[in-house]
Amino acid sequence: MDKPQAWPTTLLEVIQHFADAEACREFMVRLRWGNGPIICPRCGRDDPRYLENARVWECRNKHPRKKFSLKTGTIFEDSPIGFDKWLPAMWMLANDKNGISSYELARALGVTQKTGWFMLSRIRLAMEQGTIDKLTGEIEVDETFIGGKARNMHINRRQTKIKGTGGTGKAIVLGLLERHGKVQAVVVPTTKRGSLEPHVRAGVSAGATVYTDALKSYKGLDADYVHHVIDHAERYVDGHVHTNHIENFWALLKRALGGTYISVEPFHLHRYLAEEAFRFNEREGSDLGRFVKVVSAVEGKRLTYAKLTGKTNLDSLRGAESVGA
Repeated sequence: MDKPQAWPTTLLEVIQHFADAEACREFMVRLRWGNGPIICPRCGRDDPRYLENARVWECRNKHPRKKFSLKTGTIFEDSPIGFDKWLPAMWMLANDKNGISSYELARALGVTQKTGWFMLSRIRLAMEQGTIDKLTGEIEVDETFIGGKARNMHINRRQTKIKGTGGTGKAIVLGLLERHGKVQAVVVPTTKRGSLEPHVRAGVSAGATVYTDALKSYKGLDADYVHHVIDHAERYVDGHVHTNHIENFWALLKRALGGTYISVEPFHLHRYLAEEAFRFNEREGSDLGRFVKVVSAVEGKRLTYAKLTGKTNLDSLRGAESVGA
């Protein structure tokens, strides 16, 4: 999509530009419907009436809830927060390399921490890739453990969380990285072959060159891939055989989780993986390009508070992410 001359290219310009409600409307209409007609999200009819005073459209068909807005059918649905706050929030999350905490967003936008966390969770939903073409060429495959370090925990929490050594009690993430290309990351239950191999086969084209460490769970890949193994007990690099690129991605992920978000519950980890993978996969793009891509992906994705947490008590939301002041 061509960039209109008036579109902002910095955070300051985003704040200034989208302070105007009409600018927000024009921007969202263009990204959602392009140059085509406005389409009713409930029945698909393409000639609604625009009610200017209410800034909503009314479908000409007879059905329940004929009126709809720019937020209907998107991650913004039922949110009382205006686009003058939503759009700067999306710019910051798409372009801040280490992410932005709900506390920091709350201070920047003048909302509560609970609202900030809910907004960020919805934006992460828009960042999820969904279906993606299989990776080809040279692929690095590796797994990592995500969880707090015992020495940083309060003794009561440490006794609850730490039940053994190494990765015991931690979440496991599998990563697939196409050299000079995209990355996929997914939470897996174990490091056993039955957990790892199906994700590799689903994400990597047969016949590709796959680089892994010496974990025995990867041995089954030999049949369908050109499989090279680097034994980290001996060396980390052997010519082109290494997993350094995916290790770099793990470093970026853990810098965000450990430095910005501090404590992420395993139930929500996949959302933070989507956020980090989005920024990594769009690393060659511009700030505006990343922002437009996120905003363009809001339709058809709705996340309610009940679905996000499984709870109805808003007071429990504060515990979902712990961030230092």
